[in-house]
Amino acid sequence: MEEIKERLDRLKRKIQTEDFLLGRGLSNEVNFWIFCYEPAEEMIIEHFVDSLVVDHNIECSIHSYNLYKVFLDICNSKNILSKIPTMEEKKGKDYLLRQIHSIATESAFISQINFEPQVRGKDVVLISGVGDVFPFMRVHSLLEAMQPHFSNIPILVLYPGKYEDAQLKLFNKLKPNSYYRAFNII
Repeated sequence: MEEIKERLDRLKRKIQTEDFLLGRGLSNEVNFWIFCYEPAEEMIIEHFVDSLVVDHNIECSIHSYNLYKVFLDICNSKNILSKIPTMEEKKGKDYLLRQIHSIATESAFISQINFEPQVRGKDVVLISGVGDVFPFMRVHSLLEAMQPHFSNIPILVLYPGKYEDAQLKLFNKLKPNSYYRAFNII
């Protein structure tokens, strides 16, 4: 457990650096970062996010989005949240998944996450809840769709799994998905 806390301390320091905030050293790549952790460390990550968001001594503006909460907001806005259990019971999980994918699209997530003005050198988008929103949203698809909307500020994804050789492997178990534009941060 001490290792994750040390890594999170290093992460907190790094996200406040000018190089991170401005995306220096990325050879004109998008300023997207992945912080991988063991799925069993989820509660530590949640505590870290909660602490980071209220930290008044941090040198940047953290815009934190838990993808599961965003998902629930999307479902609430479409008035379907209470209907989901009945829909799954009557029509099955494959039908439910297709219906939710038609509503909880990458665009719907981006609409909930996007904000103006985005201040280069100051703002950071922090994404958590990646495992909780599976299988309704996959982070590689969301990141791909986010690129045109967040070109000036860093995106940091807290990822319960591995990101190796441009492959995201959720929970260290599921079939990996390719995403080559992000960088491991710590």
